[in-house]
Amino acid sequence: MDNRKILLVHPEISRTKYNFAGIIDNEPLELEYICTVLKDAGYEPFIWDGQVEEQPFVKRLADISPFAVYVCGRTRQENFMKEYCRAAKDIGCITMIGGLHAQHNHKRFYESYIDFVFRSFDIFGIVNVLENKAIDTVNGLCINRGNRWIENEAVPFDIKRLPRPDRSYFYAHPRYRYLELQPCAHVRTAYCCPYKCKFCYRNRLNCGTYSARDIADVVDEIASIECDNIYFIDDDFLFGEKRLEEFIRLVKERGIHKKYVCYGRADFISKHRDLMERLKEIGFYYVLVGLEAADDKHLYRYNKKSDLYANSAAVEILNDLGINAMGMFIVDLDFKARDFRDISKWVRKHKLKHAAISIFTPEMNSELFEEYRSRLITRDPSHWDYLHVVAKPSHMSVRRYYMHYHILIGRLFLRAWRQGIYDFIDYKFFIGSIVKNMFRFGG
Repeated sequence: MDNRKILLVHPEISRTKYNFAGIIDNEPLELEYICTVLKDAGYEPFIWDGQVEEQPFVKRLADISPFAVYVCGRTRQENFMKEYCRAAKDIGCITMIGGLHAQHNHKRFYESYIDFVFRSFDIFGIVNVLENKAIDTVNGLCINRGNRWIENEAVPFDIKRLPRPDRSYFYAHPRYRYLELQPCAHVRTAYCCPYKCKFCYRNRLNCGTYSARDIADVVDEIASIECDNIYFIDDDFLFGEKRLEEFIRLVKERGIHKKYVCYGRADFISKHRDLMERLKEIGFYYVLVGLEAADDKHLYRYNKKSDLYANSAAVEILNDLGINAMGMFIVDLDFKARDFRDISKWVRKHKLKHAAISIFTPEMNSELFEEYRSRLITRDPSHWDYLHVVAKPSHMSVRRYYMHYHILIGRLFLRAWRQGIYDFIDYKFFIGSIVKNMFRFGG
């Protein structure tokens, strides 16, 4: 085969300005892992990331003229993923789909212009597909046979098998960031989530099997990254006391001085003040905490296995230690006006500087999706971004629900503006957008 060029694609998040571009831009880590695998196998991979690229995809596709195209993404990017595969197939490429959305919803990509769908974290099977070798044994591979699709069995992938990601694309695009931390590199230390929150599908990934890397290997990788800011993108990095203690010991021993961002549960933080203090000492700067609710009723219904006391204690501990707590809340479809106000009051009462608000969204191909199927008001996957109402609220119209949602968002934005928290963003644009959306139907 003369043409060894492979185009790896991460779609843009949105084609409107009302998105988080320039606020949170995520390194295409999955594609960087695949780059390493392909280079080791003698291929010439290229990355096109719609978050940062100025050249349109179709132009890059024409310039490279690859043998094959691999596209990954999340639910909200499904339409873009299909669009890119259709364009690639038009010029005769092998077309492959992967990523988190495909792993959980592979059948949504059963299209004539898509050749293969990967529903496993096992990236080594891509080489089998390109070389047409033993593809019937590739972990979790779905194969388009023209008149039918063949689905290989999916089994858990051992994350310890991952190679080092090829970060040359990251170094060439230093705009990747988490809020004011720019550039900010991603590091993954585990697959799947060990908890079973009802609203989340992450615990079903990797066949529902939690798989973690050796912490010494993680520290080796961090030391090798030419970036002072590290974002641990595990579904929950604060898991396993001994593992975290070993991480702290090794970072100190190696003399690594960086800032860190991670996800962590409120109940863990509330029970481990001393450990959080030691993490602060080695550079933990942001902790994203799934607070979810300002009442115990919703926490119980979400099967959070935590409570409001843990939420309060976690925020208090992080505030005391000087770690930035990013409190993540869900506005439920059963909310009444006072429930929206209660979140705003809770944020003020507990002096939470950073808050992220998601609209309750029943994930596709889940028990919740079936539960809410009769109430769905859209089937457009781009609305599965946690910023759109996708099912009818219980106690008010969709328009009124959006109004209360945007009032809440507006209050939090104004509070942040007064405190000067996000001075690097265009406040005028975002506040104007919130006010405009407050009185119209839409996300």
